[in-house]
Amino acid sequence: MPKIKPLHWKVIARAFERDGWRLDRIAGDHVVYVKAGYPRPVVFPKEKEIDVFIIKNNLKTARMTRERFFELLGKR
Repeated sequence: MPKIKPLHWKVIARAFERDGWRLDRIAGDHVVYVKAGYPRPVVFPKEKEIDVFIIKNNLKTARMTRERFFELLGKR
């Protein structure tokens, strides 16, 4: 399994959208995604490189495995 490394926010947003998350709002320089059945939103900053700890925290919030995340990143 490859290591999670810093990624552009648009790449991460595309992966979460493929998993059924939808953009709820943009709050300043942060984007907020929600999904039915999940009590907490996924929030990440609009930055060129999002830190690994933010990606991991959002994966935990979304109850998404690393394998699923890399699978969603690989889809075109």
